Amino acid sequence: MTAHATISDTTASIAALMDQMGRDAKAAAAILATASTGQKNAALRAAAQALQTREAEILAANAEDMAAGRQKGLSAALLDRLMLNSKRIAGIAQGLEEIAALPDPVGGVIAEWTRPNGLKIQRVRTPLGVIGVIFESRPNVTADAGGLCLKAGNACILRGGSESFRSSRAIHACLVEGLKSAKLPEAAIQLVPTTDRAMVGAMLTSPQWLDVIVPRGGKSLVARVQSESRVPVFAHLEGNCHIYVEESADPDMAERVVVNAKLRRTGVCGAAETLLVERSAAKTLLPRLVKALLDKGCEVRGDAEVQAADARVKPATEEDWATEYLDAIIAAKVVDGLDDAIRHISTYGSHHTEAILTGDTGHAATFMNRLDSAILLHNASTQFADGGEFGMGAEIGIATGKMHARGPVGVEQLTTFKYLVHGNGQVRPD
Repeated sequence: MTAHATISDTTASIAALMDQMGRDAKAAAAILATASTGQKNAALRAAAQALQTREAEILAANAEDMAAGRQKGLSAALLDRLMLNSKRIAGIAQGLEEIAALPDPVGGVIAEWTRPNGLKIQRVRTPLGVIGVIFESRPNVTADAGGLCLKAGNACILRGGSESFRSSRAIHACLVEGLKSAKLPEAAIQLVPTTDRAMVGAMLTSPQWLDVIVPRGGKSLVARVQSESRVPVFAHLEGNCHIYVEESADPDMAERVVVNAKLRRTGVCGAAETLLVERSAAKTLLPRLVKALLDKGCEVRGDAEVQAADARVKPATEEDWATEYLDAIIAAKVVDGLDDAIRHISTYGSHHTEAILTGDTGHAATFMNRLDSAILLHNASTQFADGGEFGMGAEIGIATGKMHARGPVGVEQLTTFKYLVHGNGQVRPD
């Protein structure tokens, strides 16, 4: 049975599928580890071209997914994540081109030194091996994850959600076309050919095949992966992102950034979910910011002072401070100042992304030094929490843990390292 065959969704067939895909991925990873930069880049560029050539096929597959999603009652935010159009397909293709343009991390010397006995030691980047990526409704992750893994010399097994199944298959076909044209193994980028959730469990319990798992989806998916996986995990549990506005912030800039941070795309993990405003700005900036959000269709749930700023504000509950809405809803609160803002974020945040809008560079430095989130911004939208915006070409996810990878996971984060030691006959003394 090949990785692209259809299967009956039984426990036995799922286990057999995982073993076959795992073996194929291991074999492909051994080839990718020593593949030339030119060969990998050729595959990425050919896949980008295939995305443009096959646009009509991809859009037709996506239209089926969108129709099924509406029938299932997916929220507007989830449908937005799922939806593809010509501009988004062009963006996915451009992402692959940008990955191809990145320096190849494999073989890069991180550090080198010479010991007193003459031994020359190098710490050199090397691929992780086989990466499992479990994602939900975003079909673009198929290309982002596949492209990044390939550039870093890793094979990957991608398990997309049922909502994006048809779209992901159409995009995956373009990646396979790129691999074939560059004479790289097709199994370098495999897409799980079933929507059976048992495949998630099979991946989580396959350390013999997978070297790391990256979950990219909702809180329940990531929590399950972190709880059950016997494979190391790069993950963030949720993106409860905050934006704190001080009295010294430029009012026009503050309105522009807050609206963008919340509403540019509400379904992304970098969308602001809580607005904090310094008390001294409660009578000036706060009404303007709340009005701007409400006028653009965003529901605001606030404390008593925020409710006083606009009659349309709904009362916030304790649960709102810890909620990742992924929708046109924001929680808002007045805080006493920088210390109170930091205390609130430390209590309710998810260590993903936080922003401070202020004209005080000292306060900005304190905010960034004292908070322990993966991404911290000064006078910029939280929606920049994205590997592409960081110049990484794309990202496989945002990691909020502290081991190995943190923040946007790009090609460098998809490598580990080994030590190369060169001598001229040295022996260790007794």
